Amino acid sequence: MRIAILSDIHDHLKILTAALNVIHEEEIDAMIVCGDFCSPFVMNKLGNEFEGPIHAVFGNNDGDQFRLTKTAAKWPDRVHLYGEFGEFKIEGAKFALTHYPEIAEQVAAAGNFDVVCYGHDHQRKLSRFNTRGHEVVLINPGTLMGHRFDQGNPVETPSSFAILDLEEDKEVTFWRIVFEDGRGWVAAEEEE
Repeated sequence: MRIAILSDIHDHLKILTAALNVIHEEEIDAMIVCGDFCSPFVMNKLGNEFEGPIHAVFGNNDGDQFRLTKTAAKWPDRVHLYGEFGEFKIEGAKFALTHYPEIAEQVAAAGNFDVVCYGHDHQRKLSRFNTRGHEVVLINPGTLMGHRFDQGNPVETPSSFAILDLEEDKEVTFWRIVFEDGRGWVAAEEEE
C-alpha cells in the first residue's frame, strides 16, 4: 500500500497537477491531505482526478469550510474530510492527521499511532522514533505552494510532497516539483 501525502496546496493547481501526474505514474493507492486546500475547486480537482481514498483535514487557510465539505461530499465513499483532526486505519496501520506541528508532535509522542502526518509550517520533515514499544513515523510533506513564511514575509522553499510505502517498512520518499523551461511544472524524486 502506497500513500501520497500532500499539504498546503494554497490553490496552486499547476503544481498540484504535476504532483497528481506522479501519483498516477507511481500507482498510489491512497492520499492524505494535511490541510490548506484553500478553495473548494482544489477539493474538486482531487476528487475528480484521484480515484483512491482521500483522508483530509482542514488547515488554517481553509476559509470556506462549508463549500469544501459540500464538495468532498460528492464522493462519500472515497473522500473523508475529518475536520481539524483525523484518525483512521490503512491496512492495520493507525494514522493521525492534523494541520499543526505542535499537535502532531504531541500526538506522536503519546505513541498511540503508527504514522502521524501534518503540515502548516511549509517545511518537509521526517522523524522516526520508538514510543511505548513501537516505531512512530512523523511526516510533514512540505508545501505544494513553494513558499514558507518568516515573520509574515514569504520565503521561497521547494514545492514538495511525500509518498509513504507501508509494505517497505514505512519507507518515505520526498518529491520536489520545479518549473522547467519548455516542460512546465515537473516532479522528481529526491534522495534522502
